[in-house]
Amino acid sequence: MAIPLDNILVLDGATGTELDRRGVDVGMPLWSAGAMDQAPEVLRDVHAAYLEAGADAIITNTFRTHERSLAKAGLGGRAEELTHAAVSIARAARDATNPKALVLGGVAPLEDCYSPSLSPNADTCHREHGQLIGHLVDAGVDLVLIETMCSAHESLAAAEAAAAKVPDAWGISFCLSSNGEVGMLLDGTPIAELLPTLRGARFIGINCVAATVLADQVTHLRSLLPDDMAIAAYGNVGHADEEGGWVCTDAIDPEPYASHAMDWIQAGASIIGGCCGTTPASIQAIKRRLQAW
Repeated sequence: MAIPLDNILVLDGATGTELDRRGVDVGMPLWSAGAMDQAPEVLRDVHAAYLEAGADAIITNTFRTHERSLAKAGLGGRAEELTHAAVSIARAARDATNPKALVLGGVAPLEDCYSPSLSPNADTCHREHGQLIGHLVDAGVDLVLIETMCSAHESLAAAEAAAAKVPDAWGISFCLSSNGEVGMLLDGTPIAELLPTLRGARFIGINCVAATVLADQVTHLRSLLPDDMAIAAYGNVGHADEEGGWVCTDAIDPEPYASHAMDWIQAGASIIGGCCGTTPASIQAIKRRLQAW
């Protein structure tokens, strides 16, 4: 398969685990959201490092800025403020480092990426995702990225909310099973069942799946989609801990990770990057591979 390099968009890598590597407290329940108060300059440096490594787009540090998530730390009333701060920091890094890059507004599951049973009902999901998406759009993101979705009803509710706010500027990415079941959300729903309702998306993707097994998932997704629908793929390195945080490992160093990313492109992805555990070095290695292809 020939790779049209001009059409490959490189995302950034992980934000939360990179903040952790740099000494920022990412303890639960805030995870990375505390950085807007504790270490905004470090967060800006993380975004800048990914842009300097060659990322064409960075994702806002809004993984835990839903009102629901912040309320667990007594900060529910600051959802709009902290979301706007996250976007402002990302935009400042973009404007100073690579003004042509995109700022994507990250929208995560309301509860846990790996526990679909915790997801609220569809009406609640629609309302709460709509609130965050509204904050992101008002703050000036270029595109809304619904990511790491693990349950069917929450995925569809978030997609409906995004389509209502920004009909032509949203994409969605799923967290799929890594236990050998290709194309299966963690709640047991085949991704194929959701695709007919996602036609308005700019792209459909898979993320927070082990980098070593992601190519098979991309191959399957590509077989289900029309040729003109872009696919995003960004895998993780390491594993979740019992508290819902992340344990970073060096199981996949930057060069092997970049090699896997090339496999995702061969499988049909045109948007690639890194999820939990990846670093600016991971993105730099991807960029080098693309330049040498």
